[in-house]
Amino acid sequence: MKKNILFGVLLAVPTLINAQKTQDKPISFGVKGGYNLSSMKFFDEKLDSKSYFYAGIVAEQALSPKFGLQAEVLYTQLGGKVAYSTVALIGSEIVETGDTTFEYRLNQIQVPISVKYYIIPNLSASAGMNFGFNISTKAESSNAITGTDKRNYDGIKTLSLFPFLGAEYKINDQFFVDTRYNFNFIEINKNNSIPVKVGFLQAGVGYRFK
Repeated sequence: MKKNILFGVLLAVPTLINAQKTQDKPISFGVKGGYNLSSMKFFDEKLDSKSYFYAGIVAEQALSPKFGLQAEVLYTQLGGKVAYSTVALIGSEIVETGDTTFEYRLNQIQVPISVKYYIIPNLSASAGMNFGFNISTKAESSNAITGTDKRNYDGIKTLSLFPFLGAEYKINDQFFVDTRYNFNFIEINKNNSIPVKVGFLQAGVGYRFK
């Protein structure tokens, strides 16, 4: 898995590395971080949303006064949770055990690649693909009577794909704010027996180095 993640990161940035050689259109680097809100679905059932933070690095290559190419490497977490009323067999009796909560967590290294269009010098819209490499996938169930059970969730692909649309506003030459929505168009499960999809909103701030 580590080799797959490294390979994906290397694929994400070759254009930007080569762009350093272009003197009239220099590459810019920065850092960013913010809030992540994900919405997970099993079949057509929507789980409760899960919020988390994201943080990472960003690089942008100007292609023209109106267009730019941007690549990022981010760490974040996706997932969802749901609760069901459950029962247990205790001795010879079936006893209600209250609600059992199931929570799913996907820890990811994400590599979003996007094309940016500058509507005005400080405001841009973007479209691209987010390559999410799962470094761990966990499932946890908890119940007041039966306790908590944690395990690896092996039904998720190592690589998840999320098409996205976004926008960015430059406060000044260094600071910016941005937001994007990553769509749940592509299933992230390994087989079709249990269709799993996840979409998520990201909003945050960033700083570009001079």
